Amino acid sequence: MSTTQIWNTYKDEISSFIRRKVNDTHVAEDLIQETFIKVHLKIGKVKDKTKIRAWIYAIARNGIYDFFKKQALPVPIDTVQLAEEVTIHEHTEKDCLPGIIRTLPERYKKVVYLSDIKGMKAKEIATILNSPLSTIKSKIQRGRELVKKGFIDCCDYQVNKEGKLIGERKHKNECKVCME
Repeated sequence: MSTTQIWNTYKDEISSFIRRKVNDTHVAEDLIQETFIKVHLKIGKVKDKTKIRAWIYAIARNGIYDFFKKQALPVPIDTVQLAEEVTIHEHTEKDCLPGIIRTLPERYKKVVYLSDIKGMKAKEIATILNSPLSTIKSKIQRGRELVKKGFIDCCDYQVNKEGKLIGERKHKNECKVCME
């Protein structure tokens, strides 16, 4: 399959996947472009051509992971001061997520990261961590509950009748988790 055929076949699907995970149009466009550049450069190394779709998703997931990982890095003070002078930062869920995941107990941190950031299935995680599938599913569920609690504590969210997080977010300077 040529790069053009891959682009025509998977562009919409991968673009939609990346946009859902990132929720920032400009970042999503960059990640889409980076994904397909890597596909173009490495297509010759794919041994099993029947697994191209999974391979492209892996490239996209890794790009998304790198984006979130970069977001968790400390920002130099002069950059923060400049940003505060120019504009007030709108505090979003993405500001809290890396901090919330960092505060999870170790037994949940890795499974939540692999499941919700890398997009891996519980069965894949169980294989990688050499743990029973039921244990991994339980840890994912408990970890997600702790993430939900983190959003309640950090971002002043509330849970509605359907169990969904709702509410307005606090400004970053008031956030318990983001400031750690």
